[in-house]
This record gives sequence, structure tokens and C-alpha cells, in this order.
Amino acid sequence: MPAPAQVPLTPTAPPSSGRRRGTAIALIAASVPMFMATLDNLVMTTALPVLRTELSASLEQLQWMVNAYTLSFATLMIAASTLGDRWGRRRVFIAGIVVFALASIASALATSAELLIAARAVQGAGAAAIMPLSLTLLAAAVPPARRAMAIGIWGATSGLGVALGPVIGGAVVDGISWEAIFWINVPVAVVAIPLVLWALPESRGRRQPLDLAGLALAGSGILALVWSIVRGNDDGWGSTRVVGGLVLGVLLLGAFVVRESRTDHPLVPLHLFRVRSFAVANGSALAFSFGVFGLVFLLAQYLQIGMGFTPLEAGIRTLPWTAAPMIFAPIAGMLAPRIGVRPLLTAGLALQAAGLAWQGLIVSTDGLVYADLVPGLALAGIGMGLTFAPSATAVLFDMAPDDHGTASSVNATIREIGGALGVAALVAVFTASNGTLTPDGYVAGLQPAALVAAAVTGLGALMVLLWMPRGTGRETA
Repeated sequence: MPAPAQVPLTPTAPPSSGRRRGTAIALIAASVPMFMATLDNLVMTTALPVLRTELSASLEQLQWMVNAYTLSFATLMIAASTLGDRWGRRRVFIAGIVVFALASIASALATSAELLIAARAVQGAGAAAIMPLSLTLLAAAVPPARRAMAIGIWGATSGLGVALGPVIGGAVVDGISWEAIFWINVPVAVVAIPLVLWALPESRGRRQPLDLAGLALAGSGILALVWSIVRGNDDGWGSTRVVGGLVLGVLLLGAFVVRESRTDHPLVPLHLFRVRSFAVANGSALAFSFGVFGLVFLLAQYLQIGMGFTPLEAGIRTLPWTAAPMIFAPIAGMLAPRIGVRPLLTAGLALQAAGLAWQGLIVSTDGLVYADLVPGLALAGIGMGLTFAPSATAVLFDMAPDDHGTASSVNATIREIGGALGVAALVAVFTASNGTLTPDGYVAGLQPAALVAAAVTGLGALMVLLWMPRGTGRETA
């Protein structure tokens, strides 16, 4: 995905009302499908206790309902961008919307946990084409003078999708049924497709072969690692299947690195990681997603199973955490050019770690009420807000313009992989600590899981503090 063009430094004539309307329509056309895809990252979290009952799903199956989407999304995102460059970005973008809508119908019609997991994997494949190409198409459709503003609104819409996922999921499950959280995607897609055809012009990028071997090695390696972590407690961490799966995952990822270093058209150009700010930003993004999204999976269920809230009440009570970035991310974006990204990223990750640790420590107390969780939720939310914009800045800093699109896609992929690993690992900690999906048994597993999440996120803060170059992201005269 090529980088958006820079905002021109020369004065331009004020845009006409027609031009403004065109920008607004292009923004809606690009943002609505993207909002739908980001919403489905977390929309299921508040529905999981209901799905457990209605589909007789085990805790492992609940994990795969989330991870099937995330892993498919992460693995295919860069491939979808490459195909968009070759076949036409709008064409692949619309194909992604169609696949997403059809998979949403299949999810709504699923009568078993296995069928829902399979449909979620296909849904993630559609989202992989929607997310990266929406920004590329938007950047090409709006005038240069309005591009920065449009991209900023696009980013805020993406954050809103993450924030509202648990709330919308809870409201729909409470008011209608769990199936409706998937049915609502269908009319959105029906409206979005003609709007995309009207407002977003077709474009293409560099035509290069798709590294199918690299894609297979990376996807298989990540899947083997996540599957082994999920099965660790049930099969035994020393069992042949689990150890073999972990070894296989490491070997496949090692083969992927070797493959990428030798092919002329790598899926992930390894030379990007020679830029220290890029490498550190991605390492901290992995730690961030591991801790935050892994704990959201457990906490959204605790609010219902452990504290007795309805799905909607539980979704609303996650807002101090998930909605805080809407306030603090713009502030961090304004501060980054003045002070650099290192202090902002370090503070953001440290606040997240403190918020996660608070939740882990407070749930062990007797007579816990929701108000006791709010300070920890708020700390984690403020930390998220301080992390998003500086992390994106660090990913692109010192990067050649031709590499901006690939660098952004790699970063998004690593974040999704971190979330999948976090869900698998923290549920493994939950289960190993005798946590159960009952009001009396939830705290036993939630406390150590939250503390592990805090420790991993804290390591991300330490990584940034020690290794992120001081001047990263700072504008100089």
C-alpha cells in the first residue's frame, strides 16, 4: 500500500462546496467498511457468555471464535494489499466487503461452535482486504489540501470501531440476539458497495508477484504456535502434541525469515527491521496488543459472569478503557512532533501496565464493586490513547516513502498477531490457575492473567525507553 501523498506546502485556493462534498462522500465510502471490520475485532467479546450457553461452546472454542478472525485478518492483510496493487485496489476492496458480508451471514446462521469458528475465519479474510485498502483508496480520492484531515478522521473512525465493539455487541445481544451482531453487517455492505463504486476511483500500485510460499510459512507458523498455547493446559505442556506444535511453529517462522531474505519479492521486506525505530515500535506493538486485547477477552466475560451485568451493561462499563483513546490520541498526536515519540510511548505503555496490574490486584478483594475497577480501566485507556499515534509515527519515521505502505501493513499485522497470542496465552494462565467460567471460580484465574498482561506490557515500555532513538518523531526547524 503506497504512502499517502504529503500535504502541499504551497497555498491553495479554498476548496469549493462541491469539492468538500466529494471529500465527505469519499471519506464515508472508505470509512464505513473499515468501521465494520474494526468493530468485529471486539464486537463478540460481550456476547461470549451467551454463545457459551446457546452453542454449548467450551472455553477453547470461545478463544477460536475470536482468534480465527484475528489470525486470518493478520495473515492475509499484506497479501491483500499486494493483490490490490496488481488487480486494482477498488476491485479487491469490494471483493473484501462481499466476502465479509457473506461470512457474516454464515456466522449468523451457524448452529454450532465449529461452524461459527469457520465463518469467522472467512470473515477475517474479508476484513484483511478492507482495512489496508480503505486508506489507500481514500488518500487517492481526496484533494491533497484535504488529505491530512481526511486521514485523521479515518483514524478516529477506526478507533471508534474498537471502542464501540463491546457496547454495540452487548446492546444487540441484549435487545435482539447474538445472531444479530452479524446480520447488521449485511445492510451496511449493501449500502457501502455502490457508494465505493461511485466515490472512490480505481487505482493500482507496483505490480509484483505474491509470495505464496512466504504467506503459507508465516500463516502456518503462527497458527501452530497459537494452537499449541491453546492446547497446553488440556494436553499437558510436556505432551508430544504441544511441544511438537511449538517446535513446528518456530521452525516454520524461521523458514519464513530465510525465505524473505532470499526472494526478490518478499511479503515482509526484512530490511525494514534494520531501522531501529521501526523494529522497536513493532516490538512494543506486539507487547501492547498481547496485554490489552488478551485481557479484554477475559474482563468482558468477568463483568457478566463474575459481577452479574448484562451484555450491554458490561459493554458500557468497558468504555473508560476503550473510549479514552478518542480523547487522548489526538493530544498525543499533537505532542509527538514537539517532544518525540519516546516519552509518549513509554508513558502510554507504562500507564497501560499500571492499569492492567490494578485490575489484577483489585479483583482479589472481597466485596468488589465496579467503581473499584474504574481507576485501572481509566489508566489503561489513557495509556492506549498515548500509544496509538506515536506508535504510527515511529513506524514510518526514517522510512523511505516507497516503504510507507508496507511498513504500515506489517505493523497492523504484528498488532493483530499480538492480540491472538495474548488471548491464547492469558486464557492458558487463567486455566492453569484453576480459573473457571463460574461466579466463584473466575477471580482465581483472572488475577494472575491480568498480572501477566501487565508484565508483558511493562516490558514493551522498557523496550521503548531503552532502545527507541531519542529524536524519533520530533520535528526540527
